[in-house]
Parts: sequence; C-alpha cells; structure tokens
Amino acid sequence: MLRISKLADYGTMVLAYMGRRPDKLCSAAEIADALHLGQPTVSKILKTLARRHLLLAFRGTNGGYTLARTPELISIAEIIDAMEDQPFGLTECSALEGLCIQEESCLIRANWKRINVVVRHALEGVSLADMIGPPPASGGKATVVPLRRQAG
Repeated sequence: MLRISKLADYGTMVLAYMGRRPDKLCSAAEIADALHLGQPTVSKILKTLARRHLLLAFRGTNGGYTLARTPELISIAEIIDAMEDQPFGLTECSALEGLCIQEESCLIRANWKRINVVVRHALEGVSLADMIGPPPASGGKATVVPLRRQAG
C-alpha cells in the first residue's frame, strides 16, 4: 500500500488549519488543541515548515506562525517534500539516485520513475486551497488517468 507519512498528513492538517485563518498568527498550543495533536509534534511540524519557507515564524509573547504564501500557491507536493525532507518518491530510486544497490541492474526502475512523475504531477496540481475548500462536485471521487505505454 502506498501511503503518505503521518507527519506529512499532520503537516497538511496544520497548514489547512492555518490556511483557514490567513490573517492570524497561530501558536503551537492553539493548533495542537484544535487538531487534537500533541504539542511537541505540532512544534516540530511548525519548525520544519518554517525552515522550508512554507510558514513565517514570529518570536515573542505575541508571536506565532502564519503562512508564507496564500493557500493557492502551496502545493501538496511541497508539503510532502518539506515533511519528508526529500523529494516525493514512490520508491527510493524514483526520487533520488544512488540510494539502492540494485539501481544499475534494476529492470523496472525506469517504469517506477515514470509512475513517480505522474503521481508527483498530480500532487503538484493540488493546492492547499483545494484541500481547505469544499469537496469537488463529483462527490470527491478521484479521476483515474491511465498510464500510456511507450513504444520501444
């Protein structure tokens, strides 16, 4: 089963919460309470997202975090990349080269890379605003786009 990590999911939840309050500074305690997550986890997520320039951090007693860009300009791919601290990849070798000892002799690596490109493109096409907004009129059903075979 292919899954987004729990931290990437929580990172998306945190950004969605903040995206619904674009003019407000949010604290880790507030977000943790609202989303029923542990404050240490939320603090870690906020620091990671700020380090990756998806959030702006303001220190002090009245400090907190706010989105660095509007929700329309933040893609789900960016959030996953930030939380995973590497580019999204379905397999180790489809995101970064040199991680697998089978890489040179692998007969399916090129196809995993093709699939990864399609999935990555889909994640880049979904913004944080899309995640915040109401479900699509189609009832939330995903559209499946078949992969075309390449000649050769």
